[in-house]
Amino acid sequence: MPNYQGVWSLSTQMQNASDWPTFVATNPRALFAGGESSSGTFSNVIDYIDITSTGNATDFGDLSSVKKAPSSVGSVTRAVFGGGSTTNGGGYINVLEYVTIASAGNVTDFGDLSVTCQEGTGTGSSTRGIFQIGFTVADSASNIIEYITIASTGNSTDFGDLTQGRAYGQDSALSSSTRSVFGGGYASSAVNTIDYITTASTGNASDFGDLTVARYGIGAGSSQTRGVFGGGHTSGDTIDYITIASTGNATDFGNLNSGDARYKGGTSTFTRAVFGGGQLSSTRLDAIDYITIASTGNASDFGNLTVGRNSVTATSGAHGGIS
Repeated sequence: MPNYQGVWSLSTQMQNASDWPTFVATNPRALFAGGESSSGTFSNVIDYIDITSTGNATDFGDLSSVKKAPSSVGSVTRAVFGGGSTTNGGGYINVLEYVTIASAGNVTDFGDLSVTCQEGTGTGSSTRGIFQIGFTVADSASNIIEYITIASTGNSTDFGDLTQGRAYGQDSALSSSTRSVFGGGYASSAVNTIDYITTASTGNASDFGDLTVARYGIGAGSSQTRGVFGGGHTSGDTIDYITIASTGNATDFGNLNSGDARYKGGTSTFTRAVFGGGQLSSTRLDAIDYITIASTGNASDFGNLTVGRNSVTATSGAHGGIS
């Protein structure tokens, strides 16, 4: 049985469905999926941790194929993985697949994104998953945003566009219960742009502000009010934060524990953000760092992934988009 957090147990909540808008249990299990374990060697591994504790990750199951730089979204019950690359220098795919977060095992087919892609990013709410496409097959940085209903299966639907095309988003998107935010990325060079959308609607993104440092390959997490962006190329140990309900530039939070690393996976509970894997020079990291979102300061060591890898995606059943 997963370690659900909330005012009541999950079983009690299910018997009192009318109270769900106020009281929703959250599952503090984080999943880290895919990535590149060495140059040109891609992974299908899914690991999990309990974000509220510390310690090493445990094997969860496998993706349907090896994938570098997929994206992911999560609800309380389900994680969905989309896109990625199966071979070095190509092999972009549009596959969507899912797992039940509280269990362990291999993925099940969900549907497809509209285009083959990698190095995008994902976020969302309790019910809706948002995917920003990233690089398309032509290696052009896309501005496309698409959405899915996480509890169902099927293909994604067009949502709108970012303010500019960019890729290498990695896990650089985060959410509150109403708003999704996309930070940094690559558009011929590193950008510091932050965009936002209203998750439950459709339409083009609006400008939010700027990161403290232009970078790509970032991990991110959020509480219901504050978002944090950690790592990235070209300033890989930087952590920034924003207040999601407002707009404006990011503020310095502190530094990662694992050094100047890029292409990390990031996710969170309402209180704690974790950043796993990454690349430091030519070394693929297995380190997991954590911070307390409501504070500021440097990250601490959490433990290790089962396999060191960069371009890994992460999601959880307890991030700030889950109301």
